[in-house]
Order: sequence, then C-alpha cells, then structure tokens
Amino acid sequence: MVKVLVIINCIILAIGNCGGPLIMRLYFNNGGKRIWFSTFLETAGFPVIFIPLLFSYIARRRSNNVGDDTSFFLIKPRLLIVAVFIGILSGFDNYLYAYGIAYLPVSTAALIIASQLAFIAIFSFFMVKHQFTPFTINAVVLLTVGAAVLGMHTETDKPVHETHKQYIIGFLMTVAAAVMYAFILPLVELAYQKARQPMSYTLVLEFQLILCFLASIVSVIGMFIAGDFKALPKEARDFELGEALFYVVAVFSAIIWQGFFLGAIGLIFCTSSLVSGIMISVLLPITEVLAVIFYHEKFQAEKGLSLALSLWGFVSYFYGEIKSGKDQKRIQQEEESPETEQSSLSSEC
Repeated sequence: MVKVLVIINCIILAIGNCGGPLIMRLYFNNGGKRIWFSTFLETAGFPVIFIPLLFSYIARRRSNNVGDDTSFFLIKPRLLIVAVFIGILSGFDNYLYAYGIAYLPVSTAALIIASQLAFIAIFSFFMVKHQFTPFTINAVVLLTVGAAVLGMHTETDKPVHETHKQYIIGFLMTVAAAVMYAFILPLVELAYQKARQPMSYTLVLEFQLILCFLASIVSVIGMFIAGDFKALPKEARDFELGEALFYVVAVFSAIIWQGFFLGAIGLIFCTSSLVSGIMISVLLPITEVLAVIFYHEKFQAEKGLSLALSLWGFVSYFYGEIKSGKDQKRIQQEEESPETEQSSLSSEC
C-alpha cells in the first residue's frame, strides 16, 4: 500500500511541479500583473481535498459498529496548531515564489528552486536528524555553486519588458522562496513525528487542507491590501488570451498547484522530506525543456552549467543515499546473525 501511495504522490507531484510554474508564467506573459492573486491560486484548490476526505469518512463509518460516532476530522489540537503555523509560513513563501516567477523565466526559476535540496539537507540534519554523508556534502556544494553560477551574467536572459532591478529582486525572491520551502518540508516531517497520534494518509490530507486554507487566507489579506479585488475584473477583460481564458487559466492553475503541494506533503508521509526534495530536483530537466519549448526561453551557457552542476549534485546525493541504505542493511544483518546462531546453539543444547 505504501508503494502505491508513493507512486501516486510522485505522479501528482510531477504534474504540479512541471505544470505549476508554466501556467503561472502563462498568466504573467499575457498581461497578468497581480502577484498576490497569483499567490492565492497556488493554494486556492484546497476544496478538492474534501473529495478524498469524504470517501475516507464514508469508509470509516461503514467499518465502525452501529451506533458508534464517526468524526469527519481526525486531526487533534496539537497537529492542528502546527498546520496553522506552517500554513501561514507557506502563504508568505508562495508570495516570494510568485514574485520570482513574475520577473524570471521559468527555466531560471526552476534552476534556482533546485538549490533547495541543499537547504533541505541542512535543515533536515538539525530538525529531524538526517545524517550527513560525504555524498550529501558534495551535493550541497554542487547545488550551491550551481545557483551562484546562475547569478552571473543575469542580463543575458532578462525579459525585454523588465528592468535589471526587477530581475534582481525576482532572483533574490526566488532564492528566499527556495530557502523557506526547504525549511517547511522538514518542519512538516517533524510535525508528523511529534504528532502524538497515529499518522494516516487521511490525517495527511487534513493537514494539507488546513495548511492550504491558512495560506489562502494570507493571500486573500494580501490581495485586499494590494487592491487586487478591484483590479481583477479589468485585468480579466484586458487579458491577451481573452476574458474567458483568464478564468480558465486561474482555475487550472489552482488545481495543478494543489497537486504539487499534495504530492510533496504526501511523499513526506510515505518517505521523508529529503525524498520529496529529491523528487522536485529530478523533475528539473523536464520543467527546463517545457519552458524552452512553450515559451522559447533562451538557454545560455550559464544555465547549461548550472543544470549540469544541479544534476551532478542530485546524482551524488542519490548514490550516497543508496549506498548508505545498503550499508545499514548489511550492518543490521551482521548484528542479527550472531543472535540467530546463539539461539540455534541454545536450542541444540
């Protein structure tokens, strides 16, 4: 069952991770300018989570004895408070990312976000005690250097209609978004470990529902302050693809981004925050290729070098994790062997 959940979450994450930035950039490329509105769309699809929660509730109700009360929600106050806190953090993190996408090509933003694996490894070491290995350190260095290389010659892929200042701010905002999300993923894993109640996938869905609801509230407040509610009707009418497609883009954006967050949080439950970060990095080349195909983005030498360093870092980290897993399994077998031999000798005596 766990393997099935891992596969499902990987597929959902792949769709969200590749499709989310592309459809967000589609909004900005065709006259969209409201960053807080774009932030809101990243988590506005949370009501779809009620569908699997409803099926889970019906299944639990049928399995319970007649007369027993069946609660729709399983989450307890301790985990609820953590979900609220992480939801608020996610709201601001989503704003940083939306700001970056507004002023950066998708391929550039994707390469910057790939560096978050290095930060995830660091935060995971301190928060959930994931051990560093030489391969992990190598990956951290490579991903950091890759992001630094990308920061060189920034004028080469700057969109024509944007200033150098906007590009630099977008770059820094995206880096900040990568660091903050790298902190959020291990924090979610830590919340699962300290929940003081049995974790199930239904509980993960409830956690995701609350997280996205709070992030959406943060976005709505931002939209109100920025005057997005007054500006959106005019922006929809002036949208280059047409008013109808403006709302189509908004709806699909909300649904696709929900897949990204659901897949990432689900993978943490099934595996760990590091595996979730690795999966996001694995999808980097796909996002790069799609951005070049659909938006005809330039792919200069700096991006090629950054991509190569990022992939090298990922391969190094992934190889280290496989090797570490094999070593731990071998040590465990060696420890169990003497116990087995001793028990067999005792039985013979």
